[in-house]
Amino acid sequence: MKPNFDKYMDGLVPAIVQDHLTGTVLMLGYMNEEAWVKTLETEMVTFYSRSKSRLWTKGETSGNILKVKNVMLDCDKDCLLVLAEPEGPICHTGTMSCFGDEGNSFLYELENIIAKRRLQPETHSYTADLFARGLPGIAQKVGEEAVELVIESVSNNADDTFLHEAADLLFHFLILLQSKGRNLKHVISVLENRHMAKEGAKNS
Repeated sequence: MKPNFDKYMDGLVPAIVQDHLTGTVLMLGYMNEEAWVKTLETEMVTFYSRSKSRLWTKGETSGNILKVKNVMLDCDKDCLLVLAEPEGPICHTGTMSCFGDEGNSFLYELENIIAKRRLQPETHSYTADLFARGLPGIAQKVGEEAVELVIESVSNNADDTFLHEAADLLFHFLILLQSKGRNLKHVISVLENRHMAKEGAKNS
């Protein structure tokens, strides 16, 4: 089943791109039949650029591609919903979504900030200093934070202290992920696949 490209708009149909894990609306573009076919074949979101009058694969210059996970048609077959995995900020302004980051989970916003600190180190930035230590130094720091959390979890201190230690570990874990070229979505994807495998085993 394919979109009805002959319905209107000179053979173009709107394509809404949504993060397949968070549900965040990332951007809106337009596809003609050629862009639609290329998107399915390459599994990378490709639009028809009305300003350049040519096909345009998202991230072809920035590297911030959109990996296709699923494509759905609306009931009238004149609009597409593309579920995708974003590789880096999607908007040219540097935000994860062309509609701003306000609707994103704070964890993803924090992860985006950490990624920026890695690529564009700032003076007097704790995060940038950690990246400067390299992977061994970051891994050691994560280990230290994990030990502190374990100790705090069995102590008689106030719950606030435990939560602060948990936040410290999560923060440094996000830094470790970035240093390994991975992000939170990769971890969530692993958990999601494990869950689906277990559910499949139950129903088999």
